[in-house]
Amino acid sequence: MNSMKMYQVSTLQALMLGYSRTVISVSELLKHGNIGLGTFKDVDGEMIVLDGSCYRAMENGDVAVAEPDRGVPFSTVCVMKESTPIEFGYINNIEELKTALNIIIDNHFGLNSMHMARIDGEFDLIDARSESGYESVHVDLKTILGKTQKAFKFEKIKGTLVCVYFPDYMDGINAFGWHLHFISDDRAHGGHVFDIVMKSGKGQISKINSIEIKLPEGPMFDTYTLKEASEEEIKAVEQGHGTE
Repeated sequence: MNSMKMYQVSTLQALMLGYSRTVISVSELLKHGNIGLGTFKDVDGEMIVLDGSCYRAMENGDVAVAEPDRGVPFSTVCVMKESTPIEFGYINNIEELKTALNIIIDNHFGLNSMHMARIDGEFDLIDARSESGYESVHVDLKTILGKTQKAFKFEKIKGTLVCVYFPDYMDGINAFGWHLHFISDDRAHGGHVFDIVMKSGKGQISKINSIEIKLPEGPMFDTYTLKEASEEEIKAVEQGHGTE
């Protein structure tokens, strides 16, 4: 029996509409997972959780270990303990990788489940982004990223992709499909992934059938009409260069 559980902080709808206040701290988040992704208070960088450590990719693509007391408004993590080995040859772009991952989960009857994957690989290219903090109330994420997002590319680099999959009926709680973050082997570079060229890679994938959601407790959270976050805007921000 699958005993793994996805632990999520807030919802993507809330983040999309501008709720970027602290819900829990990094130290609390790491009690619930050793792999995952997310962002930080005021959308101040991209989060990569790997091997039980939490990293913050800054607006220039440099990575630092996130402070234990740094605030987390949105994140998805799990304790990855039951997994299936995966391996890839040359992958030309991110859509090709997502298709390959979808075939894997379809073969294991998992399209309506959640999944967490890590791929340790050698990459010719990582096309990525991160952002600096922007303190706001009710300023939507697309507008914030339009002001703060910086794109960058890493070439001829080794590192790890952290990949989260949510099925379509959970869209809004998180982004439908695959969402990828990258961190280099030396833990010096990383960010939210737009595109890749991968020479080869191997890792693990886990099917997850349970989720715990930690919602914000402050009264400000209840001022948001969460269904106003459109599917098109979520896709633009999470899965493409949505602010260009």
